[in-house]
Amino acid sequence: MIRSATLPVLSSFPPVTDNSRLRLFSGSANIPLSQEVARYLGMDLGPMVRKRFADGEIYVQIQESIRGCDVYLIQPTCCPVNDHLMELLIMIDACRRASARQITAVLPYYGYARADRKTAGRESITAKLVANLITQAGANRLLAMDLHSAQIQGYFDIPFDHVYGSPVMLDYLISKQLEDIVVVSPDVGGVARARAFAKKLNDAPLAIIDKRRQVHNVAEVMNVIGDVAGKTAILVDDMIDTAGTISEGARILRQQGARQVYACATHAVFSGQAVERLSSGLFEEVIVTNTIPLAEELHFEQLKMLSVANLLGETIWRIHEDTSVSIMFR
Repeated sequence: MIRSATLPVLSSFPPVTDNSRLRLFSGSANIPLSQEVARYLGMDLGPMVRKRFADGEIYVQIQESIRGCDVYLIQPTCCPVNDHLMELLIMIDACRRASARQITAVLPYYGYARADRKTAGRESITAKLVANLITQAGANRLLAMDLHSAQIQGYFDIPFDHVYGSPVMLDYLISKQLEDIVVVSPDVGGVARARAFAKKLNDAPLAIIDKRRQVHNVAEVMNVIGDVAGKTAILVDDMIDTAGTISEGARILRQQGARQVYACATHAVFSGQAVERLSSGLFEEVIVTNTIPLAEELHFEQLKMLSVANLLGETIWRIHEDTSVSIMFR
């Protein structure tokens, strides 16, 4: 069980027994994370065949009876996003046709979450399209972690549990006993996230980086709102993609006199020049979680990866037992 001042967990839950109606299956996107979740729950991942035909089509077969069972399908829709999304839809359809009682899609990372609204004419709201696909495939419930936009929950007409990776990162930061902390939002849109993070760090002060984004994946940092001089700055975001935004933020924090800069983000997308930027010496540490698997070549000295498996496992158990999920984050 997770033992944490920031994530209270009931210790009375027994491990899942063989005759339980709970079944856990993993897509191919992040099998190590799924295995950790299964170990937390005291069970094995369900047997399943996954393969590709010569033309690239995906084949899925559940290899045990799940009739009348509550099935949880763990599949972050990370790169390659389209392949992993399609595999998830096929897994959901297979479970629906196998007469599962309830199908919960567990997305530690929700791909296409940044396409959550129209910013120009003739654009698709792809986050909504993905919600429609998952629902129409047959999912009865969705569990996701740290959505880029919280309003994506409203795109679903099925129950939606939204959980956060912050307790895991907060526990790690608290263990480091950092002093003179200031929590920094890399943009105005992330202020609510940063404020909640700061509150858990003994109401640490908050700073905001004002930026102007000209094109996708390119941000121009303007100035810092708040006092960071001589302090340990903790940049908080939901994801790091190309690392352009967070690296420019760290650079201006250093220029404004920050003594140390840490980066915290739940999802390590790490595209393009991300590793080069993050390992350039701007950061003391880059703290992420394992919602997305990272290839060995994407690891670097300053990287610290934390596991959210226990948090996801606890959430799955609480959903299965019809107990509160939100209480874990109060």
